[in-house]
Amino acid sequence: MKTKLEDWIEFIKGKRIAVIGAGISNRPLIAWLHGLGADLTIFDQMDSHDPDLLSVKERMSLQGIEAIWHTGPGYLDKLAGFDVIVRTPKMKTDLPQLIRERERGAVITSEIALFAELCPAPLYAVTGSDGKTTTTTLIGLMLEAGGHTVHVGGNIGLPLIDRIASIKPTDRVVLELSSFQLMDMLPLVNRAVITNIIPNHLDFHKDFLEYQEAKKNIFRAQGVLDILVLNALDPVSSAFQTLAPGQTRLFNKKPAANQISAWRQDGSLWIQEGRQGEATFLVSEDQVILPGEFNLENILAAASLIWDDCPVQAIHQVATSFKGVANRIEWLRELDGVRWYNSSVDSSPDRTKKTLEAFRQRGDSLVLITGGQDKNSDYRGLGKAIASTSRRIILCGQNAELIHKIIQEECQEAGVTYDQLNISWAASHDEAVRIARELAEPGDAVVLSPAGTSYDRYRNFDERGDYFRNLVRAL
Repeated sequence: MKTKLEDWIEFIKGKRIAVIGAGISNRPLIAWLHGLGADLTIFDQMDSHDPDLLSVKERMSLQGIEAIWHTGPGYLDKLAGFDVIVRTPKMKTDLPQLIRERERGAVITSEIALFAELCPAPLYAVTGSDGKTTTTTLIGLMLEAGGHTVHVGGNIGLPLIDRIASIKPTDRVVLELSSFQLMDMLPLVNRAVITNIIPNHLDFHKDFLEYQEAKKNIFRAQGVLDILVLNALDPVSSAFQTLAPGQTRLFNKKPAANQISAWRQDGSLWIQEGRQGEATFLVSEDQVILPGEFNLENILAAASLIWDDCPVQAIHQVATSFKGVANRIEWLRELDGVRWYNSSVDSSPDRTKKTLEAFRQRGDSLVLITGGQDKNSDYRGLGKAIASTSRRIILCGQNAELIHKIIQEECQEAGVTYDQLNISWAASHDEAVRIARELAEPGDAVVLSPAGTSYDRYRNFDERGDYFRNLVRAL
């Protein structure tokens, strides 16, 4: 259901509004609501003396934002008597305080749910367990190259609620939606992609079934003319074809009946409208800058969604020029014949294994910088993956010894003896970059793939990636 912006503005007059969470996604919301004259109370679990909270409150004060604050332990104790409650995305919907207020008659929503309800433009949205951010970015770039005015946001890290008044019905809005965001929202998404569904975030969801049910909300409110794109090779999400209210399209499969489908064949990407239609060439795989079969699938997913809303030339242009999302196998530069990549998002051994597989598939000669903070991860298989992909390894981070140990244990599974490996140790990423430049030769690639979180040195993986990017650009 859609609500007009002017009706929402009229609705909140005289209403008490609670915003739970003063994090990045809610700050534009708070400023926007304050600008509409809302009576605001902000709840946040950060302690009242936390430097980050003090910084947020100072910035809001400089903006002239006035609100009542409840913070620290027991911060939700005074969540009572509000007309509208806007929860932070990663907050369970079955908290006793929320249930009590809902039963009392409060409207409970989130920044992204409110935006989706108020947005006047068509919504194109992406969810899944892998590839969401890259696919969302590709869709936005392809639509933009096709001549549309595009707004990209959501879980990708860019809230759009404070721009709602400037979005026109003729624009295109592309959202990345997580299971946390979809838990209690039924957005009217005109075109939706589910990249794949594997067990994930089970520390938040009750079980894998609840996780799947959250993902289904991306298409439950669709109409007969709306579109759902599914991964034919994913057994969980492809089964949603029978549940889709509107049209379905597939990627990773040749077309059946009248369905639009996109697939890989003979080193190229193709799309076709129905079994009797003519196959259209999208791009050669060797023209795609990003390594990895999963990135080729991301292109297929994006092309399937925007097909018939964007010329094929726009798809080809983006597919051959896209250098990746920041910190996700992001191509940084080529210097002296060496290509540098930043995959700071690889905060677990599994993420690093996938990144290494991407370079291995392309046959790249690799210098690997790895190491971060351990989060009680399972390192099995990482040693084999590293030794199968790179002989020059630079260890830098709190879990460096754990990575070194698994390399020693598993390198022979890759057909390599430990003595054949060139392993260096670095006390910082500055030193790691200097060593990598000395080791790398023309034709090589250098990648940062930490296999651990950033908290041993940085506040988050974005900060780690930014630091590495600046080091490489300064060479």
